[in-house]
Amino acid sequence: MRKVIAGINMTLDGFCDHTAGIPDEEIHHHYADLLNNAGVILYGRITYQLMQFWQTLLKSPSGEKSMDDFAVAIDKIPKIVFSNTLKDTAWDSAALANRTVEEVVLELKQQSGKDILVGSRSLIIQLMKLNLIDEYQLCVHPVVAGSGLPLFENINDRTVLKLIKTKTFSGGAVTLYYEPTKID
Repeated sequence: MRKVIAGINMTLDGFCDHTAGIPDEEIHHHYADLLNNAGVILYGRITYQLMQFWQTLLKSPSGEKSMDDFAVAIDKIPKIVFSNTLKDTAWDSAALANRTVEEVVLELKQQSGKDILVGSRSLIIQLMKLNLIDEYQLCVHPVVAGSGLPLFENINDRTVLKLIKTKTFSGGAVTLYYEPTKID
């Protein structure tokens, strides 16, 4: 069975914002590797449209290897976008979902293949409430944003996570790897 991995960047004060972090070469390599070793990534509309920035680097590479490599990795991985407003993804490797996130994830989990990544705050919250996340990879950047969208907003049930490993980046970011635990 395929694993569902929720991967997201966040600030020290708990806000999710892909633009607030301090992405460096090492972090770009980390996320390119994550994408290259997964089978599909799920996005909500807002994060998906933010990620479309990488399409510009495919057409006009930046010359910074880590960024250009990430652009290639994100272009290659199949993307499923959950949106009520988008009519077209404008990206060959992306498709609009035509069912609920729960239905799509349950079907994907039953298929053989590489892991399923979830890269949007809204989808992580939905899947967390459905107990469909197998691993959390929270990359905490050494930044205090002061405001924004908290990752664990509107979570009403207590969830206990087990730390399984960490990865520290030279720029000060730390990825915390957690698995949900079952409490009897």
